[in-house]
Amino acid sequence: MARDLETLDAAIKLVAPDMEIEAIAPKFVKPPEDWSRRGEMSRQVLSILRTSPKPLTAREIASRMIVDRGLAATPKLLNLMTRRVSTCLRDRREQGLVRNPDTRVGLWMEWEVVR
Repeated sequence: MARDLETLDAAIKLVAPDMEIEAIAPKFVKPPEDWSRRGEMSRQVLSILRTSPKPLTAREIASRMIVDRGLAATPKLLNLMTRRVSTCLRDRREQGLVRNPDTRVGLWMEWEVVR
């Protein structure tokens, strides 16, 4: 991909040598409508954590969300949802709503609701 970007940069310089390539803004990708509305991800993540008897990893939460929404559970979707859930959890940790318990036994960080 880096090589492709270099090729594009070179092509732009051929066509428009005065153009500042760094000034081109990146394209922001809006998630599809079936993903979530504003605040829905946080509500669903917190709901899953509240009903769980034990701390969960972001991957476990993401897999439950995929099942709850009735989406096709592909590895690509699971990885994407895990990243989104992890970001949501980090934001909620900064707000003091969730925490990482000290009972971590594996490689994955576990999460629970602050009570």
